[in-house]
Amino acid sequence: HPGYGFLSENADFARKVEAAGLKWVGPKPETIDALGDKVKARAVATECAVPVVPGTDGPIDKLSDAHTFCNEHGFPVIIKAAMGGGGRGMRVVRSADELDSAFERARSEALSAFGDGTVFIERFLDRPKHIEVQLLGDGQGNIIHLFERDCSVQRRHQKVVEIAPAPTLDKAMRDAILADAVKIAEHVNYRNAGTAEFLVDSRGHYFIEINPRIQVEHTVTEEVTGLDLISLQLHIAAGWSLPDLHINQDRIQLRGFAIQCRVTTEDPAQGFQPDIGKIEVYRSPGGNGVRLDGGSGYTGSIITPHFDSLLVKLTCSGATFEKARRRTLASLVEFRISGVKTNMWFLQRLLSNDTFISGSCWTTFIDDTPELFTVTKFRNRAAKLLTYLGDLIANGCQIQGQVTAPGHGLEEPTLPTLLDAHGSAVNVTTAPPPGWRDVLLKSGPAAFAQAVRQHKGVLIMDTTWRDAHQSLLATRLRTHDMERIAPITAHAMANAFALEMWGGATFDVAMRFLHEDPWDRLDRLRALVPNIPFQMLLRGANAVGYTSYPDNVVYEFCKQARKHGVDVFRVFDSLNYVENLKLGIDAVRQADGVIEATVCYTGDVSNPAKHPKYTLEYYLDLVDELVALDIHILGIKDMAGLLKPRAARLLIGAIRSRHPNLPIHVHTHDTAGAG
Repeated sequence: HPGYGFLSENADFARKVEAAGLKWVGPKPETIDALGDKVKARAVATECAVPVVPGTDGPIDKLSDAHTFCNEHGFPVIIKAAMGGGGRGMRVVRSADELDSAFERARSEALSAFGDGTVFIERFLDRPKHIEVQLLGDGQGNIIHLFERDCSVQRRHQKVVEIAPAPTLDKAMRDAILADAVKIAEHVNYRNAGTAEFLVDSRGHYFIEINPRIQVEHTVTEEVTGLDLISLQLHIAAGWSLPDLHINQDRIQLRGFAIQCRVTTEDPAQGFQPDIGKIEVYRSPGGNGVRLDGGSGYTGSIITPHFDSLLVKLTCSGATFEKARRRTLASLVEFRISGVKTNMWFLQRLLSNDTFISGSCWTTFIDDTPELFTVTKFRNRAAKLLTYLGDLIANGCQIQGQVTAPGHGLEEPTLPTLLDAHGSAVNVTTAPPPGWRDVLLKSGPAAFAQAVRQHKGVLIMDTTWRDAHQSLLATRLRTHDMERIAPITAHAMANAFALEMWGGATFDVAMRFLHEDPWDRLDRLRALVPNIPFQMLLRGANAVGYTSYPDNVVYEFCKQARKHGVDVFRVFDSLNYVENLKLGIDAVRQADGVIEATVCYTGDVSNPAKHPKYTLEYYLDLVDELVALDIHILGIKDMAGLLKPRAARLLIGAIRSRHPNLPIHVHTHDTAGAG
């Protein structure tokens, strides 16, 4: 399904989809060719005796042709791109003095947007209404209409508000427009959904184009007919006919009115300039007769300049146009979006305007009504107050010279006193005793690993500075919090194998949520704990991110991490994909770090009948591959707490038997104590 982007009107794309053996959910490619081009569509309408706005006989690319047409038909005229829509490549020309520059700008814009600089010219209608008819055909000779929509409220040819059905269209005009739309669709044996568009003024209606695709505003038609257009599109693409779907023209009945507003992250006061930023508050309306079609709108989402500014489509229905209007207005008032500018205040003013209330808007109504742009400022006092109180509770008063008492029920934590073997207090402000990092700095990674292997007893790795607070506190420990306990840690855990304190989520959270420099954290903690190795989590070719990075990025990252104080790199891949691990292992080797290649454990090696894939042989073969890469330490990462005591004895014993000189580090997430 191509949606309603530009590819949905690309006949070549449709042909390639069908040539690849896929079903194209839309008209036949030759139909898109015949109707997607406005000039060809006008020719089809003329063949069907459907009135069109006087215009050039075909596309033109010479200024002299434009002058010839204007000399014959006069001004105003409109120049349109032959191969596109969405308001691109359109220029209204009201006098001969404007023609030359407008023609060249329209051609240039059309060439840039659609790859084709040909345009055509039509007589421009002042204050017309834009009426479009929703069509549905099965490609088997059955065509129906789902009535019309009034899309007259536009800005620079981009629709802003759509109404179904048109509230001020008289019956004779409606019947004539609907009949002409069906006539054109029948002429080309139209398949799937499409929209026939007309301009209407006091003298009659004029066909302008057919959009051979589903439209953004199809929701209002769905609300007043009770039909799911997307579902019907898929059924037709699957070969169903309209009779198969029990649909015919007589069964299509209107049920009240519906209005759609496009809520965008644009600032109407600045010429509808798109805004970017983070949505701090997002609360949407709801209730009977309120429909929301959205995607990127939620608290915390980041609005970038790289995508369309449409945030959500608000569609409200009611028994009458006035009830639908009031419901839409109430829903816009109920919306709460802060952090980025939106057009909601503009939409509220638009729906409250007397001309809109009367249903008599025209295509340039927004441009002709400057009072719509009188800015209504929303103070957003509640959200600002809550943000301030939250910051005050969490971080204390930020006013210089003031000290805030701890919050109700909160006590300032007391740092423990560290005692030596004789019961005397240890002065943690002095240099800490030597630790395993001194061995690493003196002898290098390989000798360090062998010293660990020769150590009589079990060594521990403390996870307070990474995995522990990631699991318990959403990785929200700040560098400041860690610095307070760092001197005690350096003394109390001087004989620890390592402190796990960096990589994975800590890097991401430090930057995005704590607004800290993760590299600065490394430097500051390294200075306070010079004796214990720092260990980090490295996701193979993904480093500390969530995508596969170029090789040179991973190599440089490991080099910088080593430079800033990381000693042991636990390299893992959640799927145990060795090719992904190889890159991380080699990058750590070149950075002169300790390579702890890691196996992610799942299943149960003690019960191969129940877990036939992740057997003991599977893990032993995997370990063999890693050892062949000349690693220093083997890590076993029990992410889900599945490593039972019996399975651990079996797995570790088998690895130790096959690789007696390999240090093994078991890292379990088992909080029940079974591991």
